[in-house]
Amino acid sequence: MTALRIGEAAKRTGVSAANIRYYEKEGLLAPAMRQDNDYRLYNDGDLHRLRFIRMCRAMDMSLDEVRTLLALDWQNPADCHAATATINAHLQHVRQRLQELRALEKELQSLKVLCDGHQAPCNLIAALHAQADASLPPEPGTHVKRHV
Repeated sequence: MTALRIGEAAKRTGVSAANIRYYEKEGLLAPAMRQDNDYRLYNDGDLHRLRFIRMCRAMDMSLDEVRTLLALDWQNPADCHAATATINAHLQHVRQRLQELRALEKELQSLKVLCDGHQAPCNLIAALHAQADASLPPEPGTHVKRHV
């Protein structure tokens, strides 16, 4: 059985030591065994779990989605259904985000044509300031939900 300190676990999984500690705090990773000197130790199962988390996060999955997938048993048909539902929901989020990014791309392209980078006063900067003045702050108590 492997017993690695956090730095070595980070190297072997591609997950930073800070993120390993965070994932422990968030309950995605069981609290590490400790040496007498209080150093954390990670076993092969922990390393696999960290690589799984890193892979899911690389697919832009939220911590809740990762938590859901980690809790599932790949031998259980009901869990297979739950995994599919989680991926389908994430795919829907990705599609929505792609629409938002395409709209952002168009907006940035329209701003880009306002200035060639050599004129003064800069129409692009003026347009950004005008947009800032025209945009309203969110209503008090309104929370913009982010995926992550």
